[in-house]
Order: sequence, then C-alpha cells, then structure tokens
Amino acid sequence: MESIMSALERAVDELLGRASGPMHFRLIMQPLMATILAVRAGLRDAREHQSPFLWTFLTTPGERKRLAASVWKDVGKIFVVAVLLDTAYQIIALHHFRVVQTLLVAVTLALLPYLIIRGPVTRIARAARREKDASAKPN
Repeated sequence: MESIMSALERAVDELLGRASGPMHFRLIMQPLMATILAVRAGLRDAREHQSPFLWTFLTTPGERKRLAASVWKDVGKIFVVAVLLDTAYQIIALHHFRVVQTLLVAVTLALLPYLIIRGPVTRIARAARREKDASAKPN
C-alpha cells in the first residue's frame, strides 16, 4: 500500500513540476490553440445548424463516429504535438518516460479545452444569430 501511495505522490509531484519546469510555455499555448480551434468549430456548427457538440456526442449514438472524426481533424495535430513535447520534457527534466502521465497531459492540454469550449460557442453563436434575425425582421 505504501508503494502505491509513494507512486501517486511521485506522479503528482512530476505533473505539478511541469508548471515551472522547462518548456512550461506549452501549458499556455496548447490550450490556447485548442480553444481557438474549438471556437472555429463551434461557429461552424452554428452556421451549419448543428447541435452543440458534447450534447450530441453523448445523446446521439449514430453521430458519434462523425463527431469523433471532427474532433480528431481539428485537434489531432495539437494532441500529437502535446504528446511529443511532454515526451521531450520527461526525457530532459525527469530522465525517464511515463506513458500515463504523457497521455494525461496531452488530453488535458489539447482535448479538454476543445471539448469544454466548442458547445458553448455553438450555443452563443446560435443565440446571436437568432437575435440578429429577430431584429432584422420588420414589425
């Protein structure tokens, strides 16, 4: 039990060490790029009258394959870059490689911001479009 606790403690220390270690600027740039891509995708969804992404993914099994392909198309490169940069970080700073930490960091930096932002952007853009259309109609 103590070895599990020490392994968890080490993992948390190593994950938190990324915030101040070498290459920490990626912790800002990668989520920013994922957010920009999510905004673009959300605006595209609103323009094409698509349902908000995450809701549709969770509630419509027939759409999951198409939506997953859309996510991978948008953030696949950022995800791969996040994996490569975290691998480089681990080799430089930690002198070893931990796969689970790399995947956790890549998901957190590339996928999570995208998944959180895309749906609300779609909703906001749709509401703005409805408001614009309503104000353009003569009384």
